[in-house]
Amino acid sequence: MATQAGAWTAPRERDLSRFRGPLFVLTILLGSFLLFLVQPMVARMALPRLGGAPAVWNSAMLVYQALLLGGYAYAHWIGKLRPRRQAAVHVALLAVAALWLPIGLIAAMPEPDFSPVLWVPWLLVLSIGPLFFAVSAQAPLMQRWYSAASGGRDPYALYAASNLGSFAGLIAYPLLVEPELPLAGQSLLWTGGYVVLVALVLACAAQLPTRDAPQVSDLPATTPPPTMRRKLTWVALALVPSGLMLSTSTYLTTDIVAMPLLWAMPLGIYLLSFTVAFARRQAVAELITRMAPLTIIVMGGLAMRQSPQQPVFGAVLALTLLFVVSVALHAEMYRTRPAPERLTGFYLAMSIGGALGGVFAGLIAPVLFDWTYEHPILILAAGLLVPQYFLFPAIERWWSDDAKAKYLAAGITAVTIIIAVFAIRAPTVWLIRNGEAFGAIGIGLLAIFAIGIRPVYMVTLGAIILVFGGWQALEMSATSQARTRSYFGVYTVRDFRLDEARTLAHGTTFHGIQRQTPGREREPTSYYSPTSGVGQALLALPELAGPAARVGIVGLGTGTLACYRRPGQQWTFYEIDEQVVRIARDSGQFSFLSRCAPGVHIVLGDARLSLAAQRPGTLDLLALDAFSSDVVPAHLLTLEAFAAYGRVLAPDGMLLVHISNRFLDLEPVLSAAATQGGWVAAVLVDAIPPDAPDAVFRSSSVWVAMSRDVDTIRRFISTPAALTAPWRPLEERPGFRAWTDDFSSVLPLLISGRSEREER
Repeated sequence: MATQAGAWTAPRERDLSRFRGPLFVLTILLGSFLLFLVQPMVARMALPRLGGAPAVWNSAMLVYQALLLGGYAYAHWIGKLRPRRQAAVHVALLAVAALWLPIGLIAAMPEPDFSPVLWVPWLLVLSIGPLFFAVSAQAPLMQRWYSAASGGRDPYALYAASNLGSFAGLIAYPLLVEPELPLAGQSLLWTGGYVVLVALVLACAAQLPTRDAPQVSDLPATTPPPTMRRKLTWVALALVPSGLMLSTSTYLTTDIVAMPLLWAMPLGIYLLSFTVAFARRQAVAELITRMAPLTIIVMGGLAMRQSPQQPVFGAVLALTLLFVVSVALHAEMYRTRPAPERLTGFYLAMSIGGALGGVFAGLIAPVLFDWTYEHPILILAAGLLVPQYFLFPAIERWWSDDAKAKYLAAGITAVTIIIAVFAIRAPTVWLIRNGEAFGAIGIGLLAIFAIGIRPVYMVTLGAIILVFGGWQALEMSATSQARTRSYFGVYTVRDFRLDEARTLAHGTTFHGIQRQTPGREREPTSYYSPTSGVGQALLALPELAGPAARVGIVGLGTGTLACYRRPGQQWTFYEIDEQVVRIARDSGQFSFLSRCAPGVHIVLGDARLSLAAQRPGTLDLLALDAFSSDVVPAHLLTLEAFAAYGRVLAPDGMLLVHISNRFLDLEPVLSAAATQGGWVAAVLVDAIPPDAPDAVFRSSSVWVAMSRDVDTIRRFISTPAALTAPWRPLEERPGFRAWTDDFSSVLPLLISGRSEREER
């Protein structure tokens, strides 16, 4: 094919051919860079309207995968045309999509009680759909053009360059673009990149064969079309890494913070896996593929063990597992790739698998399961799909004897089941305090002999997942009303200390506790005890605002704060998740509301949008206690959000903000907002010593009291409720820039260590 192509290459064109490869590489790199730079950028633009729940990120990812599928389908369809006609059609599409520049969101705002399942896709498709669709076709289309322009050279290595550009775009946003540029500047940067991309596409189009020259599509196909079985295999190999990427994103953005940096990490690793798997030199990919079954056994089991005490370790394990699985499965796709003339069909099957993985993890699983069962299911699917190689020649010799193999398979299976049952039912054993550790070690050793024989290997993988958290999760799901899942996360209700108390956890984070001892059910506990900042403020409220004080609470939780309500006061709770309302008010599992504030007004929907619709000056105290697991939604801490709080508060009203966090020091955010917004602020760190009375029912917390009236703060910290507390002014951080809807960055706020805000 290359010889034929050389016959119809003019001398001047041959002189320029040395620039052809770099030109196509640069075009693919820029297109992929822009494609994945826009994902966190638009998600960041949507924060003030949609909030920062992890499911919002997953909904956005589903939209991107659907648009990517559309772009790949378009590239596959257009590939049937002659190259020059392809160029004309694609340039016309790029020109039409340019009508959506500069890139940004449409002006529509959701209603306070909007359904994010429907509203998020609608907003993103109308805002960036045409641009994303046009750019998403770049990778497969430019590879096909390169093959046509170069006389049929293998273009698959360019896909590695494509994913390298995608990875660079994802990393550049949180590390360089977001900290340095406001959203308007980010939009202009992306728009300029799009103009350069169009110019590069025109240059690539000029390299295509003329109408009179023989076309690659005219030449006979060198390979038969792939079978349906092969196509379905490609779909399955693409589905598992895509779904695993989303389930990993859910963990990271739930328990650390909903921010583009962490949301981009699983996607970036997923994209980086393509660069390794599609590289011309396959040594690294082959090594990772050989080690994949053992990695899945070790890290797949540990990934099931929720450990809020070691979140960074858990995140590293989850990300490593994602990378290994993605490389192994994508390398298998590369190994079975078709000839270049069937390239677009291959990428179409890949995009279908990616979209199906997103649909399973982002849409089906939250409805079908009450826990994140999609994660172990995808780990099992990965074990079923990764290539299996014996770890040692001696093991292979054992299995090569059919008679021995039957006994070995039966023996490993039986012993694995016995160890798993023993580890699950006997939490402590002789000389080993942790039955799970005993079971994991035993099953792990057996798995070493099982790798290479897929059915036996799957038994060991399933057993280790059950031992490390899987069985406990199933038992919890079998317990009536113990666990609930919604768009915003997984809620778990547990009793502890011989049923002396009941807790509510969101993800791995402790969100409330109620004592069950008769006569003590009304006692405020956890982060809301009388020594906490909000406890002191609510106790002092009659003295500050009179007997008819008007109170707003953002974040319902178990309803603990309701037991500070006094006769004559008007209270309103703002809660985004109707499942939280059901747990706190309707399920009978917690009685704070029914005992202390029956019939209290609850406004369902995003608090910021709900408060924006409220009349000015209608609250005397507003307490902000909105958390998604351990995440404080960033859109509730911007200058615009504080302006909304100030509008609904009376002139001498007070705002209480809960900023306890394991990973971020949020005090500079509040300090900068107070300085620029005209607030007077003080902070209380309520540290609970382990030997304090009832310490098990109380949690250390950090609360900030703010008011635009200086006398309000002075009067408050002088009340009997607050006199003994070490309230202090907020610390300013020189050079720290206040968060706005247009700008925010958490990189300067990352801290080590952890607080007590975790599930007990």
